[in-house]
Amino acid sequence: MARHLLIRLQAPLIAFGGETIDNFGVIRPFPALSMVTGLLANALGHDRSEADRHNRLQQRLVVGSRLETEGTRLTDFQTAQLGAKDHGWTTLGAPEGRAGGAATYDSPHLRYRDYHADLHALIALRLRDESEAPTLDDLAYALDHPARPLFVGRKPCLPSCRLFAGWCEADDVLSALAAQPSESDAPLAVQWPEGEGVLPNMHASDICDERNWLSGVHGGWRPVLEGRLAAKSAAGGSR
Repeated sequence: MARHLLIRLQAPLIAFGGETIDNFGVIRPFPALSMVTGLLANALGHDRSEADRHNRLQQRLVVGSRLETEGTRLTDFQTAQLGAKDHGWTTLGAPEGRAGGAATYDSPHLRYRDYHADLHALIALRLRDESEAPTLDDLAYALDHPARPLFVGRKPCLPSCRLFAGWCEADDVLSALAAQPSESDAPLAVQWPEGEGVLPNMHASDICDERNWLSGVHGGWRPVLEGRLAAKSAAGGSR
C-alpha cells in the first residue's frame, strides 16, 4: 500500500475554475489538477515564474477528490473603475497594476465569476518518484506553514479550516477516499484518475485540467473516472 496525503477544502466560497472565456469565469464540479498544483506550489513558496518547478510538481501528482457537500452555485458580477495609479492586492506581497493602454481606463472593468457556496471537498493524493523533493512530508508541512496566504481557486476564497487532514495508507486514490469517515448519509460524488480504483456504475471522461505553466494556458486531455461512493463505503476511518 502507498501513503496518501489528505487535504480538506472548505470555505464559504470556493472556485474550482474551468475554462475562462472572455470575462466569464466558470467552475468545475471537482478541483482541477492545476488548481491543486498551484495551491501546493503557493504553500511551498514557489514563484509563479518558476514554470519548470510547477510543471514537475503537476506531473508527479496523483490526485482524487470527494465532495462531502456539493453546495450551491452562484455568479458574482464584479465591476471596478481602475485609474492609472490604482493597484490591486496580490499574494506576492507586491501591488499589481492594470495592464493595457490608456484607453483601458475609460470604462469599468467588468467580470462574471462563478463560485461554489458552502462546498466541502476532501482530496487524497500521492507523489510519483516519492524520494524526489518536494516529498509528501514537505507538502504536509507547507500546508500548515505556508510561505504565502492560501486560497481555494481564487484569492477571495480563504479556507475556513485546516487544509492538512492527515494520512491514509491505501492501494490507490479511490481506496484512500473511501476509507475516510463522512457525516453524510447520502452517496458521495468522487473523481479519481484512471487506474486508481473501480466503482459500480462509474463513468469515464476526459478533462482538460493540466496547465502548461510556461505558456500559462491549459492543454491536452486527462482520463478520469467519476462515480458515487455509497454511504457505507465512506464510513471507515483514516489511518
